[in-house]
Amino acid sequence: MRENNTLQDIECRNCGKELIHSFADLGATPLCNEIINPEELNRGQKEYPLHVYVCEECFLVQVGACVSPEVIYSDYSYFSSYSDSWLDHARRYVDTMIGLYNINPNSFVVEIASNDGYLLQYFKEKNIPHFGVEPSNTVAQAALNKGIPTEEVFFGKQTADSLREKYQEADLILGNNVLAHVPNIHDFVGGLEILLGDKGIMTFEFPHLMQLVENIQFDTIYHEHFFYYSLHAVQSIFKSHGFKIFDVQELNTHGGSIRIFVSRKTNTQRKISDNVKRILHDEKVKGYLNIEFYTTFNKNVQQLKRDLLSLLIQEKNKGKSIVGYGAPGKGNTLLNFCGIGTDFMDFTVDRNPHKQDHFLPGSLIPIYQPEKIMEAKPDYVFILPWNLKREIMNQTNYIGEWGGKFIIPIPYPRIMPAQKVKGVGVH
Repeated sequence: MRENNTLQDIECRNCGKELIHSFADLGATPLCNEIINPEELNRGQKEYPLHVYVCEECFLVQVGACVSPEVIYSDYSYFSSYSDSWLDHARRYVDTMIGLYNINPNSFVVEIASNDGYLLQYFKEKNIPHFGVEPSNTVAQAALNKGIPTEEVFFGKQTADSLREKYQEADLILGNNVLAHVPNIHDFVGGLEILLGDKGIMTFEFPHLMQLVENIQFDTIYHEHFFYYSLHAVQSIFKSHGFKIFDVQELNTHGGSIRIFVSRKTNTQRKISDNVKRILHDEKVKGYLNIEFYTTFNKNVQQLKRDLLSLLIQEKNKGKSIVGYGAPGKGNTLLNFCGIGTDFMDFTVDRNPHKQDHFLPGSLIPIYQPEKIMEAKPDYVFILPWNLKREIMNQTNYIGEWGGKFIIPIPYPRIMPAQKVKGVGVH
């Protein structure tokens, strides 16, 4: 069941310029986190165009057809706490903000898109006042069950007014992987203007467009992600609201992210670091301010698809069995774009009990508990959340006992042996 959306005269959600330059066209797919209940298996699913454009004026990469956030988050199945490495990332962030930015029990912390309280729980341990903003009932309730004060609302100007009146202005506002999820970005940043104290700071993490392009991470494109940011693009948005990005850190989360540090322009305590200047320079040199630069990405995506299918067909023709690990949103983009179903992958597994005994959207691949791998003893485990490959390979290296190996799809399809790997993959 394909949802018809007119793709004519689409305007940039930042500057209003008509979007005419295609970045990636992944066809039409269902919502990536719309996990299917067994009783709904034969009812069909809506599909929405997944076509991404780049604005020739502000170089903001964005989806063309916009699915309402109310639809996307009505029954949200993604819980942040099921990744050990992501919890460790959150814990280290809290320690950093306490150690370097003097966030203490006299401070007030707000997290936008706080999910199941995965991060704010560490501020709670330090007795630092806080609350979270989370629009999805399923994960908001999980946070409340942990004792994390949580407001179940979408954030914007109107929300910010009521939250500031109910609580107080914030010394620290943070948001991990939220900027991409907000269709009305100026209403969102306008809300930050209202809620942030004069001397307060903000941090936001998001996948860096440079990493997406260079490593062909097309599977990070899905309907929840309205935007795909370069530092140039996000800087222009915050600048228009009286903010400055005074520092930036490069992270290995989500296959390559950046964390921006933001304050009001009037905050003279915060000087713009060399990191900001360096990354802006790198983006300019590599072509991120040149519209022609963006036109080659779709060809690279199509080639990766052909290479992945060739590998899978080769192994299936040998009689090999393949199962998946994980049920992430990115995995569903990859499976549906490449046309991979149970003809290639018998099932997948996930630690999240909210996904187990359900089916992936579109491909309808069944989802089981991780123990199912030991029972099935497959020849290959296809790691769908490839950004967590080290963590997953270490957890499941037992597949080597029967000669099992791993398939990693990004940045190029490859087979890897089952062995302990150094380091911990970060969410």
